[in-house]
Amino acid sequence: MTAPRSSTAQKSGSARPVPRSRIQKRNRQIILEAALEVFSTHGFRGATLDQIATEAGLSKPNLLYYFEGKEDIHRELLTQLLDTWLAPLRLLDPEGEPRTEIMEYMRRKLQMSRDYPRESRLFANEILQGAPRIEGFIRNDLRGQVDDTADMLQRWVDQGRIAPVDPYHLIFSIWALTQHYADFAAQIALIRGAGHEPHDGAEAFLEHLYSRLLAP
Repeated sequence: MTAPRSSTAQKSGSARPVPRSRIQKRNRQIILEAALEVFSTHGFRGATLDQIATEAGLSKPNLLYYFEGKEDIHRELLTQLLDTWLAPLRLLDPEGEPRTEIMEYMRRKLQMSRDYPRESRLFANEILQGAPRIEGFIRNDLRGQVDDTADMLQRWVDQGRIAPVDPYHLIFSIWALTQHYADFAAQIALIRGAGHEPHDGAEAFLEHLYSRLLAP
């Protein structure tokens, strides 16, 4: 696959960048898909541009036409992921029935771990490194959303609508008990053996757990 020539406007840093062609958009997406596979498997430090290029079916120079380097690709993947990561929290309705809302949030997080296991591992690997590339997101966007959700949960506790639980630890526990099925899928498979999907029975178990925990 041959990289298209960059235009004079792109080279000179024009204030009006030339729109990407269909082929450029397709190749960027091929690279990002390949990078997601490599990063989610090997982590940022273990991944190399050669691995990403091989996975994408491109030469390394061709890959570097579209991205400045490994950091640039990783940053793009994380940027695309972060809004998706916040979406389930934003859907909690303060006017809804508290236990129903919390259960729905748990189910959404569990479904995300089914649908986006590589993205979950990408996020987990970044956090394990100290979140150097998304520290701003954690400190601002995510923390703000979690604080708002914790305030809502605390109001429900104060109103006697759910049991007296620590709202932050309730959120953390939902993260831990849902994302585990994506981040540690290999461990689950080794323990349970062939014929078991990692999420088998998880939703029913978590519904039972949280229904008992949250009953006022």
